[in-house]
Amino acid sequence: MGVLAFPLFLPLLWRLIVVNASFPTTLEGPFKPVTVPFDNQSYHGNAIDLPDTDPQIQRTVQGFEPEQVSVSLSSDYDSVWISWITGDSQIGDDITPLDPESVYSVVQYGIEGSQMSNEEVGYSFAYNQLYPFEGLQNYTSGIIHHVRLTGLEPSTLYQYQCGDPYLSAMSDVFYFRTMPPSSPTNYPHRVAVVGDLGLTYNTSTTFGHLLSNHPDLLVLVGGISYADMYLTNGTGSDCYPCSFDESPIHETYQPRWDYWGRFMQPLVANVPTMLVGGKHEIEPQAEDQIFVSYSSRFAFPSEESGSSSSAYYSFNAGGIHFVILNPYTYYDKSSDQYEWLEGDLYNVNRNVTPWLVAVWYPPWYSTFKAQYREAECMRVEMEDLLYEHGVDIAFNAHVHAYERSNRVYNYSLDPCGPVYITVGDGGSREDIAVTHADDPDECPEPSTTADLDIGGGFCGFNFTSGPGAGSFCWDRQPEYSAYRESSFGHGILEVKNETHALWSWHRNRDYYETAGDILYIVREPDRCLANQGN
Repeated sequence: MGVLAFPLFLPLLWRLIVVNASFPTTLEGPFKPVTVPFDNQSYHGNAIDLPDTDPQIQRTVQGFEPEQVSVSLSSDYDSVWISWITGDSQIGDDITPLDPESVYSVVQYGIEGSQMSNEEVGYSFAYNQLYPFEGLQNYTSGIIHHVRLTGLEPSTLYQYQCGDPYLSAMSDVFYFRTMPPSSPTNYPHRVAVVGDLGLTYNTSTTFGHLLSNHPDLLVLVGGISYADMYLTNGTGSDCYPCSFDESPIHETYQPRWDYWGRFMQPLVANVPTMLVGGKHEIEPQAEDQIFVSYSSRFAFPSEESGSSSSAYYSFNAGGIHFVILNPYTYYDKSSDQYEWLEGDLYNVNRNVTPWLVAVWYPPWYSTFKAQYREAECMRVEMEDLLYEHGVDIAFNAHVHAYERSNRVYNYSLDPCGPVYITVGDGGSREDIAVTHADDPDECPEPSTTADLDIGGGFCGFNFTSGPGAGSFCWDRQPEYSAYRESSFGHGILEVKNETHALWSWHRNRDYYETAGDILYIVREPDRCLANQGN
């Protein structure tokens, strides 16, 4: 019996050791606001897109051999989605979509070290990006395949290959580890969180650091390929509206999605990756369609989580329940998204999944001038609901910098409010955000801050209390902002038990194991959930 008990005791012992490490905890907060001064002399990376000729983004497969392979979670541990693309895309005036029925969608898999004797068949299709304007080039994708694997064992390493065995067109062998079962004692070891990756030389550095930190799960908080920074002829710009203001529609260069899928494959084919739709994924086209590339190339557990849209969904990763939201589709209290969110949060059992994490693209509590308070209408509609259900952490991106809040609710310090973390620092070509809204003479004109893509009208009124009362911005770093820094990087969330999670943020310019910001986020369920009515 002692031999059997020893390996079961080790994870508990490790959690006790780590939780007692000398890192600050949110119980010691609220923390005095810290701004790390921007150092123009330091190297902050290279925010230039990888060129079309870079070998890392070239198509290297032949015929119907799979490429751009990725794995994503279903709603629980016993199921994952495998996705890939076969055949080449086309762009131009005269395009002919490939026939999905010309190739099968098959995944062969098994537990690592055994035969890949299990087989599942999925479905396939191609999507188009079409523009009803003369001179703009249309695009049709390769054949996109999605296969759902079910009946998987928890916390188990699987090996798999995908493709069409009848055409001898199978991929290399890849590996993924399933999530642990949902309980207060089971968690993925490391969850990597980053947004606004794009496909630059900075992205390459972030990518290397992500690989080195060996995550069990990757959450990409929008700003994925940045294909929308290009015209359909492949001409790009760091500022699309500045350079292409005469374009009849916001164009995109869809091959950048293919480049991104090839570049990211070594990571996303082996680590379950969950994507969040952001502003750069809207990509309007003919017949007012939006989010077509985003929703086509990746699989989402929408149906499994009761959602009717890939824009918003939920899933479990051990004892963590993740809720993915989208402000670029209707979110007001009469919307399908809000109704779904109400039901999803109501059904969360905090005795099974103690941790509740919400993720969406534009931040509510960023103090940088860029995108300052542009999602205020979303906050007005949804913040009360997230607070009432005791959301522990909210991850956002969009602002190309790093910021962590104190626990906050309705712009006031609140020990039961979420910790808001902005990680839009993955490395996109729009470069780093430096200026703060509270810097002298930098407070934006309120009427310019609302994002028309988010909708809801204008909600960014002046503060009514505290040091910012009567103004649209504070005259100093707000007390709800605990730490902010203009650097590229990524974050790692390590949940240790039902009350303690270690959050660390890693700068690109440091060694990947070095944390620029680190602390324990501590839940107080007896105090907070009781007060909030759960």
